[in-house]
Amino acid sequence: MLDRRQKAAIIVRFLMQEGAEVPLAELPDDLQTALTQQMGAMRYIDRPTLEQVVGEFADELERMGLTFPRGLAGALTALDGRISPQTAARLRKEAGVRQTGDPWGFIRELETERLVEVIERESTEVSAVLLSKLPVQKAAELLGKIPGGRARRITYAVSLTGAVTPEAVDRIGLSLAAQFEMQPLRAFDEDPEARLGSILNITEAGKRDEVLTALDEDAAEFSQKVRKAIFTFPDIPKRVAPLDAPKITRDADPDALFIALAYAMATEDPAMKHAVEFIFDNISKRMAENMREEAGERGKIKPKDGEAAMNSVVSTIRDLQANGEITFLDPEEEEEE
Repeated sequence: MLDRRQKAAIIVRFLMQEGAEVPLAELPDDLQTALTQQMGAMRYIDRPTLEQVVGEFADELERMGLTFPRGLAGALTALDGRISPQTAARLRKEAGVRQTGDPWGFIRELETERLVEVIERESTEVSAVLLSKLPVQKAAELLGKIPGGRARRITYAVSLTGAVTPEAVDRIGLSLAAQFEMQPLRAFDEDPEARLGSILNITEAGKRDEVLTALDEDAAEFSQKVRKAIFTFPDIPKRVAPLDAPKITRDADPDALFIALAYAMATEDPAMKHAVEFIFDNISKRMAENMREEAGERGKIKPKDGEAAMNSVVSTIRDLQANGEITFLDPEEEEEE
């Protein structure tokens, strides 16, 4: 009389013989061990016995109406995206459940900047294992962000990882993944400077300057980050590549574009005028002449209407950037060159 462990071994061997993919690695270690030992102890099963075991297995599958994921980790995976991130994080923390079955899969998806933080506080040996488990391109990118002396020590330590056991690598992965999972959830997707920059982008110019001046006095470092996140009409020549200028005239609302150009042309602000000339200089001469003439016919534009039109043009440019059609230039890099 065969017991359940023997029957399980027969079913697994039969499925493997038929070419089926059996995800045994997803079983707990003790079950993998027991299954391997049982298969090693068995020798020969006649066809009637095989047919009987397979028939019982098929009958059991037919009677099965519903299955649930194994343990809290499986339940959290099944409910991913259906319960709040806060609840999921709390349950993992309380039960000591990791987020993924393979911690290295989770780590590989992290941004390079977050991995740099790990490298800075972890030992050379752990850093070497981390570098070895990353895809080649990402590992090279990470290595390029590490200071020279530490980078040399880590690359040397990579040569000593040949004797590291899979169990040790898994423990290291679990430890690193836990560090990221225990970080508090963010209420906002964007950094503070990006959020404030987006608000100030469409704020009336006088109020925007007032706020930035106050920030310069109270929080100079944060103020610089906010200024870098802001993109307004006068910033066009500094942040948009000349070859991308035609995309602005193509996608912007024509009425808003002509009002914005007319308002900027009539202002005394050199930065505004420079933005207009930048656009005209980087489109066809004929189109520039037509647009200049059309804008000139708009007459005097009220400041409120002019700023609204410029905000519309800026919004179009930001949409182009978000969609990957243009890439903003970094004014600091331009100055360094």
